[in-house]
Amino acid sequence: QVHVVESGGGLVQPGGSLRLSCTVSGIDVSNYVLDWYRQAPGKQREFIASATLSRDGDINYADSVKGRFTCSRDNAKNTLILQMNSLKPEDAAVYYCNVWRGGEDYWGQGTQVTVSS
Repeated sequence: QVHVVESGGGLVQPGGSLRLSCTVSGIDVSNYVLDWYRQAPGKQREFIASATLSRDGDINYADSVKGRFTCSRDNAKNTLILQMNSLKPEDAAVYYCNVWRGGEDYWGQGTQVTVSS
């Protein structure tokens, strides 16, 4: 059985930083694409970053977080990381990890990020 667990969310002031983790069990993530999404109240789920399977380990980012967020994957630890810096109130949302390939698609329960002074 596949489990996807996000952690690291919390309350941070504008301009602050948080580090989110996504730990996966039950599969070898080295053969899967690992994505971060977020969903704010009343809004659609939004793509944030994707750790691809390219040979160069390309990471793709949404324009809204480019230059502030850094996504990385550690296949040995079956983990995906999202380092979030210079956080803004509009970054507040539930952050989700998505693990997928072909006909397989797994989601975690999300971790809440609140940005407020």
